Amino acid sequence: MPGPGNPVSGTVLDTNLMGDFMTFGGFSGTGDGRLRPQGATLIGAGSLSWRLGDAPARSVMARGGHRNVLLLGWCGATPAELRRLTDTTLPADIAWRWPGTYTVVEETPDAVVLHTDPAAALPLYAATWRDGWAWSTSARVLARLISAPVDARRLVCSVLAPSVPTLAGSRTFFDGVEQLAPGSRIELPAGAGSPRCTVQWRPDAVPGLPHHRLREALSAAVTLRMEAGREVSCDLSGGLDSTTVAVLAATSLSDKHRLNTVTIHPEGDESGADLHYARLTSAAYPDRITHHLLPLAVEHLPYTRITAVPATDEPAPSTLTRARLTGQFHWMRRHLGSRTHLTGDGGDSVLFQPPAHLADLVRHRRWRRAVNEALGWARLRRCPVTPLLRDAVAMARMGRRDALADLAVSLAGFADTSASRARPSVDRGSVRWFTLLPMPGWAEPAALRLLSEAAGRAADTEDTLTGLDASVRILVDEVREVARTAVADVGLAATCGIDLHNPFLDPRVMDTVLRTSIDHRPPVHGYKPLLGRAMRHLLPPAVAARTTKGSFDADHHAGLRVNLPELLDLADGHLSDLGLIDPGRFRRHLREAAAGIPMPLAMLEQALSAEAWLRAHHESPGPAWTDAPVGSTRANGSTCA
Repeated sequence: MPGPGNPVSGTVLDTNLMGDFMTFGGFSGTGDGRLRPQGATLIGAGSLSWRLGDAPARSVMARGGHRNVLLLGWCGATPAELRRLTDTTLPADIAWRWPGTYTVVEETPDAVVLHTDPAAALPLYAATWRDGWAWSTSARVLARLISAPVDARRLVCSVLAPSVPTLAGSRTFFDGVEQLAPGSRIELPAGAGSPRCTVQWRPDAVPGLPHHRLREALSAAVTLRMEAGREVSCDLSGGLDSTTVAVLAATSLSDKHRLNTVTIHPEGDESGADLHYARLTSAAYPDRITHHLLPLAVEHLPYTRITAVPATDEPAPSTLTRARLTGQFHWMRRHLGSRTHLTGDGGDSVLFQPPAHLADLVRHRRWRRAVNEALGWARLRRCPVTPLLRDAVAMARMGRRDALADLAVSLAGFADTSASRARPSVDRGSVRWFTLLPMPGWAEPAALRLLSEAAGRAADTEDTLTGLDASVRILVDEVREVARTAVADVGLAATCGIDLHNPFLDPRVMDTVLRTSIDHRPPVHGYKPLLGRAMRHLLPPAVAARTTKGSFDADHHAGLRVNLPELLDLADGHLSDLGLIDPGRFRRHLREAAAGIPMPLAMLEQALSAEAWLRAHHESPGPAWTDAPVGSTRANGSTCA
């Protein structure tokens, strides 16, 4: 009898497809050419790769038929540029040469070569399958193929160390499914053998002022969506990031067209500063922008029905605000006819200047600037400047690997069951390679041991981007984490009929910003001066000069109180069954947070998001796989319970 990971001809295992979500995949060997998820179609004649939904995909065959080149996803390459790729070695920057979020695949009789984007905005995953390899843009699709269980260590990293993404390494939330290295060329052999990976991308600094390059890259990213998207709308929160995307989108339209923009606000309250700036922007473009206000009521509060999230590759960043996000998407579909929606998400990460920048200034002997920027940072945070400078000097002398080793030692101490439940914070300074919040009392010793093991493995793993400035290396990890997890939000939007895009997370935009030389990097205490300068000719002066952004913190606390009974029920869930949290202490922590007792909420929110994701995954364990002929009744028929 066939096992769940070895479907026989014509057998459909299970299904749970999410509309037209962008999912691609394939195999390295020719023997699995008919195996694919239910509903998938082959991308082109002679290709072994498949596609779910209607995401963009183009293919071109080299003369003689010895190689097929696929361009998968949203990409600004012209047909002529694509044709020129067939009879030459692909350039090293192929995965970020053009605007968009895409990957490039080469199919040959001997191997499949995958070119991954440096931002992981379209992440690729692989798993061993029979005598070769299976690959996909969805870890969950591969997990269903190989019957992979949830990876507890990866769960622990996401809950207890969300600010240190390097601890997870290439692990996904499914045991046996690995994320392929971003910004690399990966060759998956047709037969037995290990993948061969060559790192192609490295953000070495380039000379010159960066704001012109940023404006060009971001404008190209937005224009691509405006030209290729259907019924496009944009967020217009009033913040610098979404306003930039909205203005670029509006100015890319012809004179006869207007852009629908949306600003959400609390019901009955139109006095917020963000709404003021959004109105300034729409007033500056009266013939280009149609501005819509969307009031949010109590049913849209954070924490509302979070277990209704769809099953995705990993917990969606917007899990806790699911009600607000899906409410906006459904409203846009009904009232605006939106199909493609652009946001400013990712701008905070791409344009962020980590405090480690102070250590870079010290290492490069920019003494005066280091002192001046430390003073600015201290004034902003209302803290003494001396500890900042002391930490900057200490960090300048410590490498990333040594910092990971120190982190592993600290976490090993916390994993000792005799340690105090209070567990002091690992964060002993502001200018550091890695920062952790205090370990919560509801984290079980088993979870802390798994976290310590992850830190030890990370310290023993060779860094492929050595020699970069510390702030740049930290940003690489930060942007990749944000870009990859944003794909789960794209999946959530797809269930509402919305194709969601985040132009700030385009690989070209990331590449442009991270290649800024140290002499042209913004100060650590500045609020996105690079973007303000790049967009000053298009943004209203008051918007370009913003130094703060709005907050929904009050909504979060209100939502926590309103939804407390449902949240308490989550304590006795999958995380507890896995031995990772103590349900009693977790419930007490929830009650204290709902009562307004000051405490860090990050890990609590991560745990709630993980539990909601686990419930969604176990209720819908993954899409079906079939090897029935494409178009046959068996390939698109009923499923097994």
